[in-house]
Amino acid sequence: MLPRASMAALPSGLAGDARALDALQSRAALDPKAAVREAARQFEALFMNEVMKSMRATTMADTSGQDAGSAMGTSLLDGQFALELSGRPGGLSDAIMRQLQHQMGLAPGPIPATGSANDTPAPLAARPAPTAIPQAGAAGFVQQHEAAAKAAEAATGIPAGFMVAQAAQETGWGRKEIRHADGTPSYNLFGIKAGADWKGPTASVTTTEYTHGRPHKVVARFRAYGSYAESFADYARLMKSSPRYQQVVASAGTAAGFAQGLQRAGYATDPAYAEKLTRVINTTLRLQRSVA
Repeated sequence: MLPRASMAALPSGLAGDARALDALQSRAALDPKAAVREAARQFEALFMNEVMKSMRATTMADTSGQDAGSAMGTSLLDGQFALELSGRPGGLSDAIMRQLQHQMGLAPGPIPATGSANDTPAPLAARPAPTAIPQAGAAGFVQQHEAAAKAAEAATGIPAGFMVAQAAQETGWGRKEIRHADGTPSYNLFGIKAGADWKGPTASVTTTEYTHGRPHKVVARFRAYGSYAESFADYARLMKSSPRYQQVVASAGTAAGFAQGLQRAGYATDPAYAEKLTRVINTTLRLQRSVA
């Protein structure tokens, strides 16, 4: 968190002062929530300034005869009034701040209680749907796979939280894992298919694929492992050794870059895969902070 003096400095200053924008940009990396709060206040100030200009043009005294200096002074005064009046509790900036925090993954949101990651086993979804947070089990899922994800991070450089999130996306937080015909787990957390070069065990299940943006059901063969740790290790080898995913590893500095890199590389056929995965990554990062 920023020191109290720095936090207090964010809302102060003059309207139109370019240094305020520089200060906001420099503080964004240190305290994103404070930066979002100030950005929302600035948006509200811009809106209120337009309202004041409209009021002055329609109901206040005629200023058309003012010289350039007086007109500029009036404009700056209106901007300063708008800045001083913005950011009040319950105002427009609160609504803007909540929306920005939600889009950036900073909004706290409901965090599910810790529980068994695989307490409701089920086959793959019957139809495409966003990956929803289960009422219980998401925090347990994150904790369960933390060690294996850290080992995969050391091998690839991809943040552990990003990979745990992808496992959550692929398995519905562990509720829709790929299973063998007898119901035993395949431990395949990343939906990696068994190609001609795969010599290990497999599990064949019905899954959803997209062709020209349209979903349809197919039966596919997936790799099977002896443990979740093996699944993370195989995923790490795939990311590190396949030329197809070199740009994914290179763009893993941000959640959106990682998710979009996977989609560009053709990891999944769902046209909304990157958008869905980015949301799940932001949720996973919040869960990691909550259980740390």
